[in-house]
Amino acid sequence: MTPRALTHVGVVAFLAAALWTAPASLIAQRPDAAKPEPPAKPWKVSRTAGGQPDLQGFWTNTTYVPLERPKNVTKEFYTKEEVAENIKRAAATEEEQTEPGTVADVHYDFTQFGLDRSQGPLALNLRTALIVDPPDGRIPPMTAEGLRRAAERAESRKRLGPLDAAQGQPLSVRCIIMDRIGPPMLAGAYNNNYQIVQTPGYVMILVEMIHDVRIIPLDGRPQLPASVRQWTGSYRGRWEGDTLVVESTNFNGKNPFQGSSENLRLTERFTRVDENTIRYQFTIDDPSTWTRPWSAEVPWAKTIGPLFEHACHEGNYGLGNILAGARAEERRAAEAGSATAK
Repeated sequence: MTPRALTHVGVVAFLAAALWTAPASLIAQRPDAAKPEPPAKPWKVSRTAGGQPDLQGFWTNTTYVPLERPKNVTKEFYTKEEVAENIKRAAATEEEQTEPGTVADVHYDFTQFGLDRSQGPLALNLRTALIVDPPDGRIPPMTAEGLRRAAERAESRKRLGPLDAAQGQPLSVRCIIMDRIGPPMLAGAYNNNYQIVQTPGYVMILVEMIHDVRIIPLDGRPQLPASVRQWTGSYRGRWEGDTLVVESTNFNGKNPFQGSSENLRLTERFTRVDENTIRYQFTIDDPSTWTRPWSAEVPWAKTIGPLFEHACHEGNYGLGNILAGARAEERRAAEAGSATAK
């Protein structure tokens, strides 16, 4: 059995145990117990020195739940047994995706480097999709404007092939920006970790992937002028009870989320629901793209720090090698054509 397979067996066993662990209120009383155990005290969120709900620490949003509900699934929640089986099946599929000893196996052996999502903490989630509204768990239909823009983007990608120049590669391959920062912040294949630090006037979220940082002011300042556009938008935060609410606007449209436009207005909510979990919710409002707003949520699980620097561009030999390999193939083809002509 490979190390990856052993890891997957371990995580499935761990999750099964977690899923079936009964709460204290359901534990059978001992025959010799004189009276029932007193109920545990309700959990209360701790506070920072400034009185804010304490969200600080290291967190991960790794999940096996897809953004959209699969078309063959018609319910909102799985049973605990179904979740355990789904995770087991996903782990087995990931194990079978690469043939041992091949280039793909060596290059993408996340387990060897501790990057496999089954190797770290995971907040269990019975939902069949991260999207909670609309009720069908699916992204709403696009508007006519959204469809036109999507077609234009697809046509633009055809004009510059992925092997023609660096600009033809995705932004992530070019180490410009990756989806972990978003916003909204959703998990990828690996490096789904975050560090939250709070001060009286700011909340800082350090993203492990490309070590991007979101610095969110809480002082009520207005958003940037409409003429100022940024890759990840302009953030402004406030507290609503124990929930941190972050409004983001002023996107530049060059890093679209699911086809969004520069007019996207994103509302995120961070609520610590117990010692080991933050409930992360977001609402997408972009009338230029979709027929209605839509919302999703995903639990973040406490994990262990620190976060190490992800030096993407400094080690990005792959991008240069992709283009160099393409030029070498072109030269080889040209030489073969010349030889045939002779």
